Amino acid sequence: MAKATPLGSADAAGSSCATSGSINANPNMPQGGMQCYPQSQIPNMNITNLPLNKQNNGLGYYTSSSNQHRGWKGSLACVSFDPTDIRDKLQTLNKPCYIVKVEDQIGVTNDGYCPLDNGKKAQIEVLFDLPPLSIKQLGDPNFLSFHNVKYAYTTGAMAGGIASEEMIIALGKAKILGSFGAGGLTPERLEAAINRIQQALPNGPYAFNLIHSPNDLAIERKAVDLYLKHRVRTVEASAFLDLTPNIVYYRAAGLSVNSASEIEIKNKVIAKISRREVASKFMQPAPLKILKQLLEQGLITESQATLAAKVPIADDITAEADSGGHTDNRPLVCLLPSIIALRDEIQAKYNYKKPIRVGVAGGIATPQSALAAFMMGAAYVVTGSINQSCIEAGTSPHTKKLLAQAAMADVMMAPAADMFEMGVKLQVLKRGTMFPMRAQKLYEIYRNYNSIEDIPTVEREKLEKQVFRQTIDEAWKATVDYLSQKNPQKLQKANSNPKMKMALIFRRYLGLSSRWSNSGEKGREVDYQIWCGPAMGSFNDWVRNSYLAEPNNRRVVDVANHIMKGTAYLYRIQNLKIQGLQLSDYYTQYVPNFSTLELQH
Repeated sequence: MAKATPLGSADAAGSSCATSGSINANPNMPQGGMQCYPQSQIPNMNITNLPLNKQNNGLGYYTSSSNQHRGWKGSLACVSFDPTDIRDKLQTLNKPCYIVKVEDQIGVTNDGYCPLDNGKKAQIEVLFDLPPLSIKQLGDPNFLSFHNVKYAYTTGAMAGGIASEEMIIALGKAKILGSFGAGGLTPERLEAAINRIQQALPNGPYAFNLIHSPNDLAIERKAVDLYLKHRVRTVEASAFLDLTPNIVYYRAAGLSVNSASEIEIKNKVIAKISRREVASKFMQPAPLKILKQLLEQGLITESQATLAAKVPIADDITAEADSGGHTDNRPLVCLLPSIIALRDEIQAKYNYKKPIRVGVAGGIATPQSALAAFMMGAAYVVTGSINQSCIEAGTSPHTKKLLAQAAMADVMMAPAADMFEMGVKLQVLKRGTMFPMRAQKLYEIYRNYNSIEDIPTVEREKLEKQVFRQTIDEAWKATVDYLSQKNPQKLQKANSNPKMKMALIFRRYLGLSSRWSNSGEKGREVDYQIWCGPAMGSFNDWVRNSYLAEPNNRRVVDVANHIMKGTAYLYRIQNLKIQGLQLSDYYTQYVPNFSTLELQH
């Protein structure tokens, strides 16, 4: 075995590697970082228990015969033995990674090469090696080319413009797909957002949300009309319980045949679902009944109707696990495999030329969670809650502060404004706000009484004083003023339906509470409705001791970069561990220490 060559010696001279520390490791590293597996747990393998110096760098290994006699050629100046330098080299993903043994020390390098095995024991042995790793290798490469993006990573729509123009533009300029939060916005506000985003991103990428509105399908239709008018080429369909003519219309209106006689899909659909039965509808071609209706209405051509019967409604299916806002609280590890299996069944039936991709949302907040999703077969990952605390989000500073303080247990389910009468709930933040408890109380009252007049006087007075902060009559007048402009037909029905009238008064409070949160309404902080899932707490735990702990430092592109780089790094670490490398905890975490945006400038 060759002696370790001191740095700066003749053998190291002329090396292109930066001096990365001597063979002696960092004396400040904790002792006992190396642990060997018990012999009984590793059949047919030889345990190598390296003698620990008083400077332990936290690396060890077990080997099989396939590792032996592999050599490494290069300058020892390129090999790092110091823990800090080792971690830097492990994080250098665009270069190969060699784990080498020099005498009784394990080191790491990104340089040199492995000559062909000549059967002789090498002076410097290669214990393990990995090729370069690009972040683009994570997920499905077809997702990248189809949407013209650099990562298999998107940000989901958050209604009311929380997923704002600023957010979508920042992401789009970085070639990351983001979905604008169109839900709950007026057609005028939505059209203004379309114009602004398209002006900033003439070639994309960007998407707009199409949220299902079961109580007012006209809202859906107005959004679709705007998307078709302005040629918005990607929508994220969410909260759908079934297919509606509106989503089918959007899809079919973008179908044609190109010069190669292939079906060209101009209007792309990403469907966010949490149930197999809904996913199945989006994975299959449009129902003939709906296509016939659209054809009779002159909204699509016969050719488009024919083509729509040959392609699925959605190009991508996002399996939404336990998330903020509308959610079924499904566990990711159960939901994703089920939806992938369903996709495979439907692909076998229809044999689409371009198979549907399945991504995942809900709980994606750290490199660990993203890696878990990719290893389970996700084509892409979607973040949601964590982006609300970023600078570009359309939320108030007070809301961002509450989100940055949230723990995983600081969320609960509360009645949803858009599906209040149906008893549908969404997941919100409970820390620092009384909204979820007050919203639940409103729903209980709605269930127990048939009209405002039936509510006991004491209960009514509590509502007026604590929740509405105005009389019931004043709350109803404000509701009338709004509906007379936005939906006079619904107002007419409510005048003859006392229970519907009560629901509309309650829904007004639910709707205003989310707007107060976004605008930062003073004096209404305890009523803020903040959509949030447990991912927010997980993210806060991850960044607690980093610069990202401060909300003013959180930017959506920087967060995306760190999650994806961290995912690739942890993939490399897990790959090495599976091969047999033992690493201390010092190496198995990815911490965002500095902004990735600074490196780009």
